[in-house]
Amino acid sequence: MKKILLKAEERVATGKGGARSLRRQGMLPAVIYAGGKSTPIKFQRKEIVKLIASGVGEHAIMNIEFSKDGGNPAEHPALIKEYQTDPVTSELLHVDFMEISLKDKIKIAIPVVITKEPLSVKTGGIMEHHLREIEIECLPTRIPEAIEIDAEAVEIGHSLHVKDIKPMEGVRIVTNPEMVIINVTAPKVEEAPVEAAVEAAAEPEVLKAKGKEEEVKDAKEEPKKEKGK
Repeated sequence: MKKILLKAEERVATGKGGARSLRRQGMLPAVIYAGGKSTPIKFQRKEIVKLIASGVGEHAIMNIEFSKDGGNPAEHPALIKEYQTDPVTSELLHVDFMEISLKDKIKIAIPVVITKEPLSVKTGGIMEHHLREIEIECLPTRIPEAIEIDAEAVEIGHSLHVKDIKPMEGVRIVTNPEMVIINVTAPKVEEAPVEAAVEAAAEPEVLKAKGKEEEVKDAKEEPKKEKGK
């Protein structure tokens, strides 16, 4: 797991007005939570935007350095808890961090990466990727960047489950072991040609028409009744 050093400053201005003012100055408002308490902080916006856009920051340990209550600068290991973006412009607005202890195990979701696709895909099989993240429990220093899976041997009609993953040393998989990560299905069977369906539908009409002709023929051949009899 990558460790990233970020320098922050404790902020005084809070609320929507204070946050807007910070963003105009090229700063990003944030909060770090620890032990049931929260500390408002601020960063250089470009650093955080680049980090989140790369996808690395969502599962990396951040060593956030700042001075708390006017004391000496100290590092606070933390993970990104969540972040907010503007629904229209997608601009990053705010980030929440959760401070962690490097000595205590934590639960975290990490991405699932398929390193090799099933060979059966080359013979017409269709791979369906259902589970893209798996929750694990481990020490923060042992968090892997991703769970890599070699699915080369998965055949058509078969699936790969969470229980098929070989856990790494010091890592416990929390996600339900019966959940399907990927499965390979057979290619779809082509439907019958439209012409055949049209011919099949038209056949009863022909028979019906033929029946009418026979009725007319029978009526003509029926002997006429003599008058007075």
